[in-house]
Formats: sequence, C-alpha cells, structure tokens
Amino acid sequence: MNKEKIIKNSETYSEIINNGVVVKNKFISIYYQKNEDDTRYGITIPKKVGKAHIRNKLKRQAKNIITTNEITIPKNYNYVIIIKEATLSLTYNEMACQLMELFKKVRN
Repeated sequence: MNKEKIIKNSETYSEIINNGVVVKNKFISIYYQKNEDDTRYGITIPKKVGKAHIRNKLKRQAKNIITTNEITIPKNYNYVIIIKEATLSLTYNEMACQLMELFKKVRN
C-alpha cells in the first residue's frame, strides 16, 4: 500500500468515524465516507486485541488483503478499518473473506 493511500491525521479518523457510514460484522468494522480525491485507508486495532507484534501482524495482513483486492474495492472513499479481538481466531483466508464481504456491502 502506498504512503499516499494511508490516513495519518487523527482528525480525519475522528471525522470519518463520527460522520461516516458503518458496515460491520463480528470481526471487523469499516467506517467510510465519500471522498472526491483518491481512495485512502486507515487501519486501527485496539490494544486489548494483543501485544504489539500481534497487532502489527493483523495490520500487515489487512494491508496485504487490500492491496491484492484493490480492483474490487469501491473507489473515492476514505475508509477506517477497525479490527476486533475475535479476528485472532481466523486464518488469513477467512479474514480476507470477512473483509471483502464488508467491502461488497459498501458498494450496495
């Protein structure tokens, strides 16, 4: 994932979470808001999910899923992806399926 596609500003995170639309399941929540520029992503994992190396692994997996499936993800949105604790029980492929199902809901 390119650095230009990552949301770094905490005000932007807050704005998307407070004013955006949400789709969620047991494992992941996606807050999204229409954007006129390029599509950008922010991935957040709470500390209760686990230690830093576990959270970093989940974040790397989510970035990889987004990068490999970028063609099918709706464009011109800002996304904040919150990965929940229940995701630890999933394999990589199951996590990919859950994440892509939520992105399909964004399209509808």
